[in-house]
Amino acid sequence: MAFEGLSEKLNRTFKKLTGKGVLSEADIDQAMREVRLALLEADVNYKVVKEFVADVKQKALGEDVMKSLTPGQMVIKIVRDELVSLMGGTGSRLTYSSSGFTTVMLVGLQGTGKTTSAAKLALYLRKEGKKPMLAACDIYRPAAIDQLEIVGRQVDVPVYSDRDSRDPVAIAAAAKREAERKGLNVLIVDTAGRLHVDGELMDELVRMKAELKPHEILLVVDAMTGQDAVTAAEAFHGALGIDGIIMTKLDGDTRGGAALSVKSVTGRPIKFVGSGEKLEALEAFHPDRMANRILGMGDVVSLIEKAQESYDAEKAEELEKKLAKNKFDLEDFLDQFGQIRNMGGLGKMLEMIPGMGRVSDDQVDAGEREFKTMEAIIRSMTPEERKNPQLLNASRRKRIAAGSGTTVTKVNQLINRFEDARKLIKQVNSGKFQKRFGRMKFPGL
Repeated sequence: MAFEGLSEKLNRTFKKLTGKGVLSEADIDQAMREVRLALLEADVNYKVVKEFVADVKQKALGEDVMKSLTPGQMVIKIVRDELVSLMGGTGSRLTYSSSGFTTVMLVGLQGTGKTTSAAKLALYLRKEGKKPMLAACDIYRPAAIDQLEIVGRQVDVPVYSDRDSRDPVAIAAAAKREAERKGLNVLIVDTAGRLHVDGELMDELVRMKAELKPHEILLVVDAMTGQDAVTAAEAFHGALGIDGIIMTKLDGDTRGGAALSVKSVTGRPIKFVGSGEKLEALEAFHPDRMANRILGMGDVVSLIEKAQESYDAEKAEELEKKLAKNKFDLEDFLDQFGQIRNMGGLGKMLEMIPGMGRVSDDQVDAGEREFKTMEAIIRSMTPEERKNPQLLNASRRKRIAAGSGTTVTKVNQLINRFEDARKLIKQVNSGKFQKRFGRMKFPGL
């Protein structure tokens, strides 16, 4: 889980502060030493850490904080605000051309996930109502063109390629003309990478920039390479002038040092983050939401957005009618597991719920395994049994256990959980509950 180590250490530090009614300067000093160590262990750039801690300490020692009724909470607010500022302040959006046609160049070293990110970005923009085209301009890496064409088909976006040409700049220019001719409005150019920054690579990218005059140059970096990603960002920005960053594999980086350092070092914001292998797993980067996640405050806004993305209006309406009549069955129970999977899985959901970001990877894995077990059990039932759980006598439960490779105990546990859910729904639909809290809507989950 992203920032897991940092989040755990910061929360431990702040727990000590919030437990005190009054804070002394010594308390602040001790907390700042722990914050500094936590950030360094998370692989945050040393200069960035030094400035961050100094800014937080200066504000934490202010009169308003020291005299407040809850000084510990005030310090946490200061740290949260400084984290937001460190990562860019506000979410940075793509710049689109006023003429109606926008060109985006993706650049970066080999192995950062540039080609996959190009397809992810194309899908993201298509969902936003844009009409993108992908341009295969990496003519050096074996099968790079094939890979882009495959992922292009998967996201239903056209790909321009020219396997006979050995001039990437000419291919990019031809791709732009073709996209404009077809009435498309965004060209995403997948450029070549290298194992390290070199003059030949930069010269090619500078020539392509001069030819295309892109509205956005986005650098793709791998979060798991830590400060090497920051160093690469510095080099690309110095030679090319980047506009923003796509950070891949952030979900696999438990430290998060690159995400916390790159804006301060380069002056350029993270615009998107890759949060999984699926082509849907690209998110706009919001510093305020990320700061909340790091501090265990959750990210309810993103949770709602994800729920809306995976929301099937027709199914939700049908489910709401069934819930209102207390006709929730095991088929509906099974559908909810699919909803959670569509939202990125249990781990992704939990890290967005306030207070749940501290759940360990082992606990998340155990929860996912439990979900799979419950799915297997329900899928081993007949349609009649799913619709009417009252049919599940001892012999049927024994058969279901054998069919799902589980035990009768596991089957019984599932039925008990389902019955608890039905009781809760019945309470929510009761006149007493509705009189007190109003009619409740059930949008999907």
